[in-house]
Amino acid sequence: MKKFDVYALGNALVDIEYHVEPSQLVSMGIQKGIMTLIDEHQENHLINYLGDSHEKMACGGSAANTLIAIAQMGGQCHFSCRVAQDMTGQFFMQDLKKAGIDTDSDHKMDASGVSGKCLVFVTPDADRTMNTFLGVSAELDASFVSEQAIKQSEYIYLEGYLVTADNSRQAVLLAREYARQHSVKIALTLSDPSMMMYFREGMLEMIGDGVDLLFANEEEAFALCESQQLDAVVEKMKSYAKTFAITRGKHGAVLYDGTSVITVQPNPVTAIDTLGAGDMFAGAFLYGLTHAMDFQQAGDFASMASAEVVTKYGPRLRTQQTLKLLKEFKAGNY
Repeated sequence: MKKFDVYALGNALVDIEYHVEPSQLVSMGIQKGIMTLIDEHQENHLINYLGDSHEKMACGGSAANTLIAIAQMGGQCHFSCRVAQDMTGQFFMQDLKKAGIDTDSDHKMDASGVSGKCLVFVTPDADRTMNTFLGVSAELDASFVSEQAIKQSEYIYLEGYLVTADNSRQAVLLAREYARQHSVKIALTLSDPSMMMYFREGMLEMIGDGVDLLFANEEEAFALCESQQLDAVVEKMKSYAKTFAITRGKHGAVLYDGTSVITVQPNPVTAIDTLGAGDMFAGAFLYGLTHAMDFQQAGDFASMASAEVVTKYGPRLRTQQTLKLLKEFKAGNY
């Protein structure tokens, strides 16, 4: 019996969410619908421009959101990340621990430097656009990877955003090596279409000779496989991963369990904010796989959970909402 269901390596960011009109994105010079890395000067400029109009703040980053979903369901997780000892970093660590996530990164907080933030812009069409200042999270390196925690985990979950810096990519490669040494399954998320667009070579290095489980939305999968045909993409994905999940928004998802292609039906909802949908899908899916669900069941539950997230503002649900979903799923009420 492993101590942790999932060990994750990812960027530690405090998510700050704003609700804006597309015209405001244009006026701020922000490209809609993707994640863009910005520097501290640009971040401060945007925060000053927007004033106190943000809706909420929460510890985040893709991998953190996924782990929090798993923890809310009763799973056990460990997160390796990097923050500074500033107010943002202190907030991140407090929020992470409040969510029940195990970490030793609080003992490695930078005495100087600035913690990372992600400015999330949600438009009325429910789309999310992110401008991310990584801060000291960009300096995440191999020294933050915990072989002991990986050894005690069933899966490691690697955030595709770590491809953007040499040091964080090397940390991913070390985590992969430890996982292979200790027979721990490797899961990777492609994170964002821009990662494949601008860091393709690095992403392929992180995928290496293949992972055990690959998460991608349709756009990311198309970019990885260099095809716009779903059937061809599904076949190509088999060369990158033993199993995978391709999320398709309102069209549900396509899974491959190593033997068969599985279709997951969508859960029709009125979306108001797609932030966190992919992170919740991965979290619910990994929870399912580590708690006696097969691929079909895990996919159905992940579809149900991610559909619920997009009906609310913010990247995740409250614990009682997540537990209610799990109870309803187990009872067959979905």
